[in-house]
Amino acid sequence: QVQLVESGGGLVQAGASLRLSCAASGRTFSSSAMGWFRQAPGKEREFVAHISSTGRSTYYADSVKGRFTISRDNAKNTVYLQMNSLKPEDTAVYYCAASLKYSWFFRQSMGVSVDAYDYWGQGTQVTVSS
Repeated sequence: QVQLVESGGGLVQAGASLRLSCAASGRTFSSSAMGWFRQAPGKEREFVAHISSTGRSTYYADSVKGRFTISRDNAKNTVYLQMNSLKPEDTAVYYCAASLKYSWFFRQSMGVSVDAYDYWGQGTQVTVSS
């Protein structure tokens, strides 16, 4: 069993930065690929970024590439999402997710699907005002 708890969301102005954290419980964290997704009101949950179990491999949605950075600290059982140059269209609830099936995605596109992940956090709200 894995429990994920996100934190770090909030209300910021366009151009600001936020760092989201996702604290994981369970012994499988260090062997799990992790992902961040987001869901805006009335929209489908969409992929943001994923990271391999070692942290050596990362992948981003085109919409956040160059602005967001995913990282992890396996000693702290925590994955992060550093978000810079935030835009109003980044407003959403952000979720972290853990994959028990994969420690890394040999095709990056595999980690884009919600089906690649087995556990989800409760989400943290990010609101970016213009």
